[in-house]
Amino acid sequence: MADHAGEHETKETVAESIVDKITDKFHGSDSSSSDSDGDNDIKLAAEAVKAKIYRLFGREKPVHKVLGGGKPADIFLWRDKKISAGVLGVATAIWVLFELLEYHLLTLVCHILILGLAILFLWSNASTFINKSPPKIPEVTLPEDIVLGVASALRIEFNRAFAILRDIASGRDLKKFLAVIAGLWVFSILGSCCNFLTVFYIFFVLLHTVPVLYEKYEDKVDAFAEKAEAELKKQYAVFNAKVLSKIPKGPLKDKKFA
Repeated sequence: MADHAGEHETKETVAESIVDKITDKFHGSDSSSSDSDGDNDIKLAAEAVKAKIYRLFGREKPVHKVLGGGKPADIFLWRDKKISAGVLGVATAIWVLFELLEYHLLTLVCHILILGLAILFLWSNASTFINKSPPKIPEVTLPEDIVLGVASALRIEFNRAFAILRDIASGRDLKKFLAVIAGLWVFSILGSCCNFLTVFYIFFVLLHTVPVLYEKYEDKVDAFAEKAEAELKKQYAVFNAKVLSKIPKGPLKDKKFA
């Protein structure tokens, strides 16, 4: 597992490895020169190498860092195969239970509570016959700081989403507006084909498969994405010249919002 993680880290630092080779070659050709001009040449060469390496969506950090790092990123990237397989298995079981078998959440919760209460009740009353003390039922309480922290985090994210929607609706960026409209249209089609649980399960499975596959084949994917992005920019330039440039701009284009 450590070798696997190290291999991904090596891929993520390919630019730095090339820079080191340039540095070694420079110093090897003239080991006695250590003036500032030589250092500037090395820095310029390093920046040129890094600029030529294309990363999908302008990514500058490793995939592990993009996913937030820590345990969640380890699960999504299958650093620990047992935990990742267990999480995906539980999600699959929930989807099969509620979607395929059409089991209802309220029914499941009630059945679990009935079973748990029945076991604890029988164990407590049968303790005199089996000579064992009844299990201690833990006291469950919600800490106030955790609840306030979750509410504060949700408030920040909702406010950020509202700010983004307001900026899109202001008419400043037509490209972003069209992208959001297209995304909402795709989600509306998905919503008409399947329910929220299925959409969430599909997203969950993609989150456990796409990042790890991209991390494994990122060089090939980035090369293909670079060509695709160049072609999309070319097509967008044609579309902008023939259609978008002829659309009259709204009065909110140059208006700044507080």
